Amino acid sequence: MSLNVAVQMDPLEGINIEGDSTFAIMLGAQARGHKLFHYTPEDLSWAHDRLWTMARPVTVQRVAGDHYRFGEPEILDLGRDTDVVLMRQDPPFDLGYITATHLLERIQGETLVVNDPASVRNAPEKIWVLDFARFMPPTAVTRSLGLARKFLAEHKEIVVKPLHGFAGGSVFRVGPDGANLASLIELFNTAYREPHILQAFLPGVAEGDKRIVLVDGDVAGAVNRIPGEGEIRSNLAVGGKAAQTGLTAREEEICAALGPELRKRGLLFVGIDVIGGEWLTEINVTSPTGIVAIDRFNGTDTPARIWDAIEAKLGG
Repeated sequence: MSLNVAVQMDPLEGINIEGDSTFAIMLGAQARGHKLFHYTPEDLSWAHDRLWTMARPVTVQRVAGDHYRFGEPEILDLGRDTDVVLMRQDPPFDLGYITATHLLERIQGETLVVNDPASVRNAPEKIWVLDFARFMPPTAVTRSLGLARKFLAEHKEIVVKPLHGFAGGSVFRVGPDGANLASLIELFNTAYREPHILQAFLPGVAEGDKRIVLVDGDVAGAVNRIPGEGEIRSNLAVGGKAAQTGLTAREEEICAALGPELRKRGLLFVGIDVIGGEWLTEINVTSPTGIVAIDRFNGTDTPARIWDAIEAKLGG
């Protein structure tokens, strides 16, 4: 079964082909004979009761500096001309991102959108995780300096980060003396209209922050991300190092609790973050990463698993 696959993502010239999950998924699609189209969210238009985009056919190859070739641009009716839309642009999870989910939701009865756009919109990564608070470290969501001071007094060391941050950006550790806490909350309140995330600092982060990938609710693999020297952030985008890993019993329990909810919501490709083998901190549904490192360590083929799941949903 050959599919027409439209990939909504950032410009291809800027990606790192050695670690980019979307690129790996595109290679997997191409290997199965699926036809790929590339467009950015800004290309979406709604007119005449249809969702359109200007897209370019694309072929990809794992050759640095020559990793993609575009064909001539085409106007696509995403509901009629494509079988699958992969929503894979990077955050920020802003009004542009939210608008794209509203538009893509309008073709859900015609075209499979991965991940389900309404579910992506309704499951912000640091908010939906609160549904699973029993697995989380102590957490507060607030703009209040007073509450932040009480939270610090209770937990001695805390981490402050943006509610809709990504890739480890703007994550701060505050020690027991509270130095700069007031300035930090003031800065965050100026920079962001939404509240912020405060969490008890977990010393176990020094041993790594595990990314576990689930495909259609089932575990596909995991990679441990170890912070660099002098860092508390383990994201690979900010210098963390990948290491092979397995799952603890607690992590298996977390995945078992999440799996049915992911399937119910149409969240086919998800990455969760777990610290110290037991503390769930995020459920990444917008543009999860990590599959290249997982497959490199484990000899697995997560893109193939993703396409198996997509094709099964299409009746292939």
